[in-house]
Amino acid sequence: MAAVAITRTDIGVAELRAAAKRTTDSKQSRRILAIAMVLDGFSREAAAQACGMDWQSLRDWVHRYNEAGLAGLADRARSGRPARLSAAQKAEVAGWVEHGADLAQDGVVRFRRVDLRDRIAAQFGVKLHERSIGKLLRCLGFRRLSVRPQNPQTDLVAQETFKKTLPTWCGRRSASAPRARPLKSGSRMKPA
Repeated sequence: MAAVAITRTDIGVAELRAAAKRTTDSKQSRRILAIAMVLDGFSREAAAQACGMDWQSLRDWVHRYNEAGLAGLADRARSGRPARLSAAQKAEVAGWVEHGADLAQDGVVRFRRVDLRDRIAAQFGVKLHERSIGKLLRCLGFRRLSVRPQNPQTDLVAQETFKKTLPTWCGRRSASAPRARPLKSGSRMKPA
C-alpha cells in the first residue's frame, strides 16, 4: 500500500506550526501539526500517534489538505434535520413568553412548558416534546427562573399600607436600630 503524498507545497512547515498555534479549534490544530510532522520527516505512524489519531485518519486528512489547504482540515458543517419552527415562529413564541400568559386566552396565570407546547401545536401545527420546548426557551435566551405570578385581584395599595403598619419586632429593623458587629476571628466575648 503506497502512502499518500502531500502535494500542497505552498505552505511550509514553520507556517503550518504558526497556523496551528493561531487556530482556536483544537481538532484542526492537531491535524495541522500532524501534517507538519510528516513534512518534517516523521513517519506517518509516529505523526498520527503524536497527534492522537490513527494513521488511516491522517491519510484522510492529507487528502483533504491536498484538496482545500488549511480550510480542509476544519470540521465541515453538518447538515442536520431542519428546524421545526421558522425564525418568525420562534420570534412569536419569544413574544408570548415575554408578554406572559393571559388567563382569559390561555387558561393559566403563567406558562409552563406543557402550556407552550399546546399553544405551539394549536398555533403552528407543530408537535414538540416538553424537553424540546425547554431547549427552545434556552436558545431564545430565557431561563427557568421566573417572576412569581401575581393574582389579578391583588390590591397593591392595601399591601403597602399593611407593610407600613407592621411592628418592628416581626423582622423589620428600623433605620435607627444599631447593627450587630461580627467578632474578630480569634477573639472571645468578655463576661459582663
